[in-house]
Amino acid sequence: MSAEARAVSVVLAAYNEAATIGAVVAGCAAHTPGLIELIVVDDGSTDGTAALAERAGAVVHRLPDNRGKGHAIRHGIEHARGDILMFLDADGQDDPAEIPALLDALVPGVDMVVGSRFLGRFGPGAITPVNRAGNQLLTQVVNLLFGARLTDTQAGFRCVRRSAADRCTLSAARYDIEVDLLLGVLRGGGKIVEVPVRREARLHGESQLGSVRDGTRILLRILRRRFAARV
Repeated sequence: MSAEARAVSVVLAAYNEAATIGAVVAGCAAHTPGLIELIVVDDGSTDGTAALAERAGAVVHRLPDNRGKGHAIRHGIEHARGDILMFLDADGQDDPAEIPALLDALVPGVDMVVGSRFLGRFGPGAITPVNRAGNQLLTQVVNLLFGARLTDTQAGFRCVRRSAADRCTLSAARYDIEVDLLLGVLRGGGKIVEVPVRREARLHGESQLGSVRDGTRILLRILRRRFAARV
């Protein structure tokens, strides 16, 4: 099936991204073949993110409190209608113009496509040395424990078949959502491929990612996925 024939839902989790959300929504609308809805899950923002997302054309789900990216993504998955779910960050670091490349790689037999920043490239200031090393270490752990050959298990820019997502039992509340979904697909027998993408520096606001806190959370999520009873 061609990308143009698919029903694609774009899901953006956003927390205080008023400076970028309008441009990201507009970019997704312009570059997503088969788009049927563009959902912004506003995770308790206090800066007008929700109103600006609506003005740009998104369907906005307002969460009353800031509960974390994972909670927002799980909410978006639950309410999305498309048979393909597309995720990218709302902070402007991912380029919506690369969405077609991910959809083109979602050929029959592939369940998830990850936009790999390590196969592509980072713009100046797009990642700190600590976060680069942490990402690579966590990816090596995933490859070792799950027999995978991936380069960027923490990337938020990805698409997944609805059927594969529905087979996953997701519980991550924060930045461990990426590995929770990825490992859910792997444990369900799904095939994951990667395509190169570019990651730009954040120009507005501050990331809520805590390198040690969230890195530890991600590692524990990986270990639980590997050694807990299969569900």
